[in-house]
Amino acid sequence: MKYSVFVVFLITLMSCQPKHDLPFTINLHENWQFKAVTDSVWQSATVPGNVHSDLLEHKLIEHPFIGANEDSLQWISETDWEYKTQFSVDKETLNKKHIELNFEGLDTYASVFLNDSLILETDNAFREFSVDAKSILKAENELRIRFEHNSISEAKEKNKLAYSLPEGNRIFTRKAQFQYGWDWGPKLNTSGIWRPITLSAWNDLKIDHASIKQLTLNDTLSNLYIKLDYKLDIETKLIYEVYISDGSIQKIYDQNIAEPYEDIFIQIMNPKRWWPHNLGKPHLYDIKVIVKDGKKILDSISLKKGLRTIELVSEKDSVGESFYFKVNDVPVYAKGANYIPQNSMQNKVTDAHYEKLLDDVVDANMNMLRVWGGGIYENDMFYDLCDEKGILVWQDFMFACAMYPGDEDFLENVQQEATQNVKRLRNHASIVLWCGNNENSEGWHRWGWQVDRSDEEKDEIWNNYLKVFNSILPKTVNKFTDTPYWESSPKYGRGNPKYKSEGDAHDWWIWHDAYPFEHLEENVPRFMSEFGFQSFPSYETIRYINQSDSITISSEGFKNHQKHSRGFELIDDYMKRDFPVPDNPEDYVYVSQLLQAYGITKGIEAHRRAKPYNMGTLYWQLNDCWPAVSWSSLDVFGNWKALHYQAKKSYENVLVSSEIEDNILRTHLINDNLEGIGNTLQIDILDFDGNIIWSKAETIYAGTDNKIVNELDINKLNINKEEVVVVSKFSNHTSYFYLAKPKDLKLKKAPIEQTITKTANGFKIKLKSTTLQKNVFLYTMKKGHFSDNYFDLIPNETIEIEFKTEANTLDDLKIKTLNDLL
Repeated sequence: MKYSVFVVFLITLMSCQPKHDLPFTINLHENWQFKAVTDSVWQSATVPGNVHSDLLEHKLIEHPFIGANEDSLQWISETDWEYKTQFSVDKETLNKKHIELNFEGLDTYASVFLNDSLILETDNAFREFSVDAKSILKAENELRIRFEHNSISEAKEKNKLAYSLPEGNRIFTRKAQFQYGWDWGPKLNTSGIWRPITLSAWNDLKIDHASIKQLTLNDTLSNLYIKLDYKLDIETKLIYEVYISDGSIQKIYDQNIAEPYEDIFIQIMNPKRWWPHNLGKPHLYDIKVIVKDGKKILDSISLKKGLRTIELVSEKDSVGESFYFKVNDVPVYAKGANYIPQNSMQNKVTDAHYEKLLDDVVDANMNMLRVWGGGIYENDMFYDLCDEKGILVWQDFMFACAMYPGDEDFLENVQQEATQNVKRLRNHASIVLWCGNNENSEGWHRWGWQVDRSDEEKDEIWNNYLKVFNSILPKTVNKFTDTPYWESSPKYGRGNPKYKSEGDAHDWWIWHDAYPFEHLEENVPRFMSEFGFQSFPSYETIRYINQSDSITISSEGFKNHQKHSRGFELIDDYMKRDFPVPDNPEDYVYVSQLLQAYGITKGIEAHRRAKPYNMGTLYWQLNDCWPAVSWSSLDVFGNWKALHYQAKKSYENVLVSSEIEDNILRTHLINDNLEGIGNTLQIDILDFDGNIIWSKAETIYAGTDNKIVNELDINKLNINKEEVVVVSKFSNHTSYFYLAKPKDLKLKKAPIEQTITKTANGFKIKLKSTTLQKNVFLYTMKKGHFSDNYFDLIPNETIEIEFKTEANTLDDLKIKTLNDLL
């Protein structure tokens, strides 16, 4: 492994001082046991973790992700659980002036005992808690934590509300709201030690947090200051040394010991900016701050910082009010999806899962994810990777689809939660928005939550809403960051006509109200932050749910993995409109994915054609938390559905997109790059045998905007709309557009020639056909990833696909096309 001079210097510097002189932190993750409070037998436990995964590890329950097992496991969340461990503390540690126990995440109502002394009671899974343990710690210690289920009802009683609030008891408990069940996820209400427990010891000084505030940024200079939050137990003149990865070293001396928390001013010359990956390099600076007393190092902290400016532009204009992001003073078109937790049992999400999922985000040309408000404030690894990979993050606070109480204790709990999480995440360049909640405002104004309430009740409930989302949260964001705040997503519900002209929108006329996909083309908002459509997951996922090699979608166990009450019915209704409806389950799953991709990319491209009126499109949803029939484009095992493959094409920086209205075919050219591009635009109308019916080639300059580059009256051509495809090419982008619905296309049947060659990373697959092959789907029982899938194969053209796999053979490769079903 190679180290930079900067890193080697710091390693040398830190190694010059005995480690015992410095503060240190150790994880207390070993020797844990758990049991139900009423049981007598202890079992080994994994920390961090939760009771569901511990029970599963000991085969005391069936896996909740298989069949209908979820239904029989509800007793777990209705049981009180207890965890304990024994740990030793050496004499040197016990002699430290200060010793703390730190609990980064207890889910949720917990009583913590150290050597039989009650040291902490918690009621918020999103908060960290620290306890001074110096007086209680001994050489040999027992740490015991009791998790109570019945505090949910106690919380409700504590509020003493004379009325009910929408969405039941979950609103009183500050934990992941989706664990109570959602229309894409199971009811698995976990409890346990879900984030690390550590022991910290120090004598004179310990740094808790550090923030870097960017004062100015231009091509020649960036002025910043660093603020350290630390505990200090000596009176001395402190020396701060700051090391920056460009090689500069700065020393700043504290001017007044009476002001020990003075900000540290630094400068970076000729700064490199952080950009979303589709516009530039997401450059990050490594910054290390060392605090010294003379030559003695007291403590240090390391940070990564991306230098960029961010602005949410929400301004009145001639049609309503804009909603878009400027990064480094450049308007950025946001392309991406909504993100939910990757597993109902969070300890099952590894760093490798984060890495793969976010690689899949970049690979699909997405530049933004919205972290949805019914999940969790994600692990640090998530944001670190978004910084590194150049992914913009819209971060919701964890409130979703409900109205919440407003008593003093609840509001103080929320204040602490917001403060801790904003401070924890404030240095991340990737976070470009903090949003108060998901659909709470829309629900109050549109979902009937005000019915049969007195004016006094309605006033109190809404005033409590304002306390949180118009006061506590924006004030916290403004105090600790320069990141924009947005009260609620969407700004207006879809029942309000303003949803198309102001702020961000959630368009669920599609799916929930069963509007046709064409609705998305006719009703484009300023920024689409949610819209979606379900599909079945991969064959692998279906086999896992059923624990069978056959593809079965009618079993009771599989039906339990469709959490929307009308889900199957809606998929079927939409399929009948636009696609053939197969009788074979395997084909039905395949067509369901084509249907999802067809509808959502129709919306994506309509949004992009409306640039700059529309400046963002985030579909619902990116991923799953368990095996499910859902709106995701990646299933729980990370398999790409048809939507993810086709969204990748629709999210390319340069997009050729066509539409037809009154028989006029319009071709748009959209360019999201920072600079214009000149190239040849080639448009061909082909029949399904590859014969050219109409053709045009023209040199086009694509500025950093959207424009119509061709209009064609289809009536003037002697064609059958069901027998042609429009192929448009510009730069490296090719698009295929059809003049009829998929179910009406007069596709032909012909074999697909295939040549398979072994490569170092898997296999290379070459395909060719004498007729157009629609939605070519490659599949195998081998675990791996196809570089493209569900694609159209133009007649007499050879396409090359890479299949990345560790398998040594590909003898079971199968091909399915829409041609086979028509």
